Formats: sequence, C-alpha cells, structure tokens
Amino acid sequence: MRRGQGKRKAEVTELPRVSRRRKEEEEVVQEARRRAAPSVREFNYNKKRVRLVSHGLDLKDGAQCILYWMSRDQRVQDNWAFLYAQRLALKQELPLHVCFCLVPKFLDATIRHYGFMLRGLQEVAEECAELNIPFHLLLGYAKDVLPTFVVEHGVGGLVTDFCPLRIPRQWVEDVRERLPEDVPFAQVDAHNIVPCWVASPKQEYSARTIRGKIHAQLPEFLTEFPPVIRHPYPPSCPAEPIAWEACYSSLQVDRTVKEVEWATPGTAAGLAVLQSFIMERLKSFGSHRNDPNKAALSNLSPWFHFGQVSTQRAILEVQKHRGKYKESVDVFVEEAVVRRELAENFCYYNENYDSVQGAYDWAQTTLKLHAKDKRPFLYKLQELEQGTTHDPLWNAAQLQMVREGKMHGFLRMYWAKKILEWTRSPEEALRFAIYLNDRYELDGRDPNGYVGCLWSICGIHDQGWAERAIFGKIRYMNYAGCKRKFDVGQFERRYAPRTPSQ
Repeated sequence: MRRGQGKRKAEVTELPRVSRRRKEEEEVVQEARRRAAPSVREFNYNKKRVRLVSHGLDLKDGAQCILYWMSRDQRVQDNWAFLYAQRLALKQELPLHVCFCLVPKFLDATIRHYGFMLRGLQEVAEECAELNIPFHLLLGYAKDVLPTFVVEHGVGGLVTDFCPLRIPRQWVEDVRERLPEDVPFAQVDAHNIVPCWVASPKQEYSARTIRGKIHAQLPEFLTEFPPVIRHPYPPSCPAEPIAWEACYSSLQVDRTVKEVEWATPGTAAGLAVLQSFIMERLKSFGSHRNDPNKAALSNLSPWFHFGQVSTQRAILEVQKHRGKYKESVDVFVEEAVVRRELAENFCYYNENYDSVQGAYDWAQTTLKLHAKDKRPFLYKLQELEQGTTHDPLWNAAQLQMVREGKMHGFLRMYWAKKILEWTRSPEEALRFAIYLNDRYELDGRDPNGYVGCLWSICGIHDQGWAERAIFGKIRYMNYAGCKRKFDVGQFERRYAPRTPSQ
C-alpha cells in the first residue's frame, strides 16, 4: 500500500516539472518561427513547393475567401500548404478557411486509425479558432462536398496538400474536374522536405541513387518555418459547430481493433514525443535502433503518418544535437529523410506500389522461378493475424502490432519475410502483409508501409543475394540471425500470448 502511495506522490511532483519543460520547449520553437519572419507574407516562400493543378492561374474577381483543403497534413504550424494558403489570403486581404473531408471508410483503416485522426483534427479546429480561421469538417468524399462548399462560400483560390498514393491522387483529380473554372487550384508538398516532384523526375532505383539528390537540395528546402499567424481578415460566416462524437459514431469502420493507450493524438503530444526522443533516446539511436528490447526509436511514425508532426520540424530539432550525437543524428536523417522520401518517390512514380508487378524484373523473375517451391509451413491469414505460428518471435512481433499499433522496425522486416516463406505465393504473401500492416499499424496505408512490404518480399530498393529455396535471390532473414542480434527470448516473453484471465 505504501509503495503505491509513494509512486503516486512521485508522479504528482513530477508533472509540473515536465509540463514546465514542455512549455519552454514550445516557446523556443515559436520564437524560431518568429525569427524566420513575422508572417508568411514577409517570408521568402519557395515556390518550388507548389504546383498548379487547375488551368486557371489568377484569383477571380469578387472572391470572398481562400480555402485550404487539409487532407494528409493535419496540423496548423510547420505546414507549407497551410502557410501558402495564408500567404494568398494575406496578399489578397481575404479571410482564410480550412476544411477537412471526412470519408466514412478508407481501405483497411479501423477505429484505431480514425480515432487517432479525429482527435488530432479536434486540436486543429481549436487552434484554427484561436487564429481567426474557421475550420469546417465536411462529411463525405471531397468530390461530392467540396465543389459545393467552394461555390457557396465564394472561394477565390483552393490549396491542398500532397500524397503520392492512388486514392488521394484520385480525390484531387475528381475535385479538379468539378471545380468552377475560374477558381485556381494549387497543391503543396507539405509532407516531404524536398518536394517529391523536385527531388527526382523519375523512379529511383535505391537509396544510393536518390541520396545525393536529396542531400544536394536540403540546404534550399530544410529551412525554418514562419508562423501561421492570427488571421487579420475576419470571415463573413463562422464555421458550423462540429459534433465530434456524432462524427465518430457515424464512421463505417471496424471497431474491433481498439485504439491504443500509449500514443496520444495531436501535434502537441507528437512534439512532446519528439522532445522525449531527443532528451532520452537519441543518444542510443545510432547504436541500438535494431534491438527491439532497447528504448532507442523515435516512435514518431504515427504522428508523421497523419501529418500531425512535420518531419522537417523533427529534423530541425534533432540536428541541433549533431555535435553531441553525430552518428545518431546522421542515421536519423538517413531514415527520416532519405529512406522516407525514397518511399514517396517509389509510390509516386510506380502505380503498382502495392503489387508484385511493381517489383524489378530480376525480382519478379526469381520469385516466379521459386513460386512452386515447397514451403516448410503454410498458414492461413487468420492464423497469422492471431499470432499462432510455430515461431515465437514472429508471434510476439505480430502481437506487439495488434496490441500497440506499432511493431519494432527491425522486426517488421523479419515479419514480412516470414510471410513470404509461409504462404502459397509471393502475391498472397504481399496481400497478407499489406492487409495486416494496414489494419493494425497506426502508420498503415503509408508509402513507408508499402515499400517496407515490397522491400521484404520483392526486393525493392535492394539487390539480388545468393539464391535459395522460396526466396530465390530476395534477401533472407531467419530466427538464428535475430538471436545473434538481440535477446530474442526477452522480446518473446514481453509479448507472449495472453491467457483468458488476462
């Protein structure tokens, strides 16, 4: 009893210190933005981040406002698309509105994903209100609700953010076709540091071929952000109040995959995770990131995926510590910038980014040659989903993903490669891996996820290795190799199957 009381007391005394430190860190970031420029109007905005989607270039006469259609990048500050929209509005002396189109279902997303997203958007709406910028939550597909909104509100110019995946690209195309011809429509890559269409004009073969291109352009694009300021031109009509719980209840998604407790949605929480990474785990990132038993990862992928935290902000903050942790900072930049933007490049230039047909010719050939090889084990999707294979490490990795919405990065590779080994064909393996990843991972349905599955199963961005059964020339991983890298038993015990009483 006393021990419990002591723990509670420690937590009570700890909280003010943590919140005070967080407040100080927020003020440092806010001051950095103000030093960059008082507002985006005075900032030297790099137009290479922007491309025109529509034919019309000039804002129409009699425009009543500018609209930012927020989609992938769900944050206010550190958002080049939001900043560009405010820049247009300030120059034209017009009100600025923001909208988000909430679709009732999206691929294999569950309430785990939608809950995280909606709670983050709630924070966005509150921040917009403080900045005199109405936030509108439109229910339905953009093509059905956005053009009507544009006409009814007299929108003079539309800005949206960028995603390389098929469905979001189709959403942009559908809206473009239905917009009034006199409303210019611009798209800004607010997700990547070097805009995807600027980094390279073609699909890159590997990290080796894109690395130099990215690093050569980082000095131009890796800048501090100016602030999104309180908007000086008030809207003629306020946003309608949002019934958040009703929106949550109306979703047509699977509710059996529960929301996670370890990850608090929203930009404020994401930036706190970034600071805890810098203070506590960055020093170990370079040396221990491949050990699932060590606390060395940033854990930022859910906030990056939903655009609640800007990767550019993360890099700006992490790079301040290069003098102290050079190896860790360099490795973090490699993974968060080079590898991540390589995945964006692949999905943008290869429409088969989620199919074996998207693999290189050598990989398709070797997988086909070994498609009929005898598998040591064959598992159905349900057996994989429940983590009931013969391999306790694989089961533990799967159960970590099911329970926490996040699997350790090193194990994601092992996990996907074993699915290739234990299913009837590479096509089935890839289908199962993508389904499980997108259903349980908080950062599912993401270029990183698709490329991770294709790297593991189809050798994308990799080279041919020594030929063996089933895998052909695809890189192989096994249990014994994992045992040489880390304490496998410790991880297996941590994510052991739960008994009915648990």
